[in-house]
Amino acid sequence: EAQLVESGGGLVQAGGSLRLSCEASGFTFDDITLGWFRQAPGKKREGVSCVSSFDGTTYYADSVKDRFTISRDNAKKAVYLEMNNLKPEDTADYICVADLLCTTTAMYPMLNGMQLWGKGTPVTVSS
Repeated sequence: EAQLVESGGGLVQAGGSLRLSCEASGFTFDDITLGWFRQAPGKKREGVSCVSSFDGTTYYADSVKDRFTISRDNAKKAVYLEMNNLKPEDTADYICVADLLCTTTAMYPMLNGMQLWGKGTPVTVSS
C-alpha cells in the first residue's frame, strides 16, 4: 500500500526554524514528483513547494520564497522541507503529496495520478 508519513512539525517562535520530513513507501519513489501543501484553519489549501523527480525543478509559493527549501533523498525515499524565519502566518497543517506536476511557477496534483496525500503534520508559529 502506498503511503506518505510526515513528521517534524511542532510549536516554534516567530523567527525560528523547523525541518519537516515525509517518508514514502509502497511505490517507485524515484519516478514520482512530491511536494508540500498546507492547510490553515479557515483558509484555502495552498501549494507550498515541490521538487520534480525528472530534473530537480523546484517551485515555491511567493509567501515562502527565500525562507523555505525543499529537497529529496531518493535513497531514503524521503522529501524534506527546511523552514527558516518562520512567521505566524505559516501556522498550518503541512501535508506531503505525491505525483504532482511541478514547474518553477506552479504545482498541481496530476489529474489522473496517484492522488496520494499524507495525514499532515501541524506547525504552529507563535508571535
